[in-house]
Amino acid sequence: MLAIFKREIQSFFTSPIGYLVIGLFLALNGLFLWVFKGPFNIFDYGFADLSNFFLLAPWVFLFLIPAITMKSFSEEKKLGTLELLFIKPIGIWQTVLGKFAGTIALALLALVPTLLYVYSVSQLGTTIGNLDIGLVIGSYFGTFFLIGCYTAIGLFASTLSENQIVAFLFAILGCFLLYYGFEGLSSLFPEGATAVFVQELGMQSHFDSIARGVLDTRDLVYFGSLTAFFLFLTVVQLKNAPR
Repeated sequence: MLAIFKREIQSFFTSPIGYLVIGLFLALNGLFLWVFKGPFNIFDYGFADLSNFFLLAPWVFLFLIPAITMKSFSEEKKLGTLELLFIKPIGIWQTVLGKFAGTIALALLALVPTLLYVYSVSQLGTTIGNLDIGLVIGSYFGTFFLIGCYTAIGLFASTLSENQIVAFLFAILGCFLLYYGFEGLSSLFPEGATAVFVQELGMQSHFDSIARGVLDTRDLVYFGSLTAFFLFLTVVQLKNAPR
């Protein structure tokens, strides 16, 4: 697994992919938060907090994570090298987990520079330093778990087609449906237990819960189970792939 992880990291930074992903993430967030006028602009928002950043980040990652994972297995299927996974001493699970960890590491590297936002926003308040750090830490935790789910979905999508664009679109669709789809579906039901139940089937509800600074075991189990489920589907799909 460690060898696959190192290979993934090296492949990201020996090609433009790693720099492009980190650059796009920071550029898009920076423009929407600090430059473009609109609902995400921190100066227009009027409150010195990072809630707008954590509203925007899941949508940016919804496109960037699939862009990273789309070639994970689709490229090997296209080149006909997928069968090498079955003859290497490294098991399929180790290969999948290595690629999973590599993608998460790249996404976390993209998040590190955003810690500057924490300092900047804390200096913008009427009382300097008056920022709810517990809320910020909870939001970063929620983003981490969300990245894990997006990555697992993206890896699974990359096993479905040898065409990287198709894998990219499948991953975006899967991430969108599981992040916002149930939230939208819940609006079809009247207010009550049914609407709440449908909302809690989606990632957004659990992300918002963690982002409030409350680490509820139900949210952690949800993200952990969803991530494990799609990693399992990835392994099953690889085992059943024609050789």
